[in-house]
Amino acid sequence: MNTKKIIDEAVSLPLEERVFVVDSLLRSLNQPDAEIDRQWVVIAKKRLAELRSGAVEPVPGEKVFEKIQKRFGS
Repeated sequence: MNTKKIIDEAVSLPLEERVFVVDSLLRSLNQPDAEIDRQWVVIAKKRLAELRSGAVEPVPGEKVFEKIQKRFGS
């Protein structure tokens, strides 16, 4: 089976199955690393605690993307 045929068949799948295919392919490229996952959990918990305590204020995604667009956009 050639690559184009595989892609054509994958594109015709229902959304949930396409998501599964994409996720599976991405995982095959980026093998999970338990140590990196553990480090991300530590960072995420720290950031959540900072938000809950009021030490930092969240920035809405729209503002972040607006700033990026102004800085790097055309």
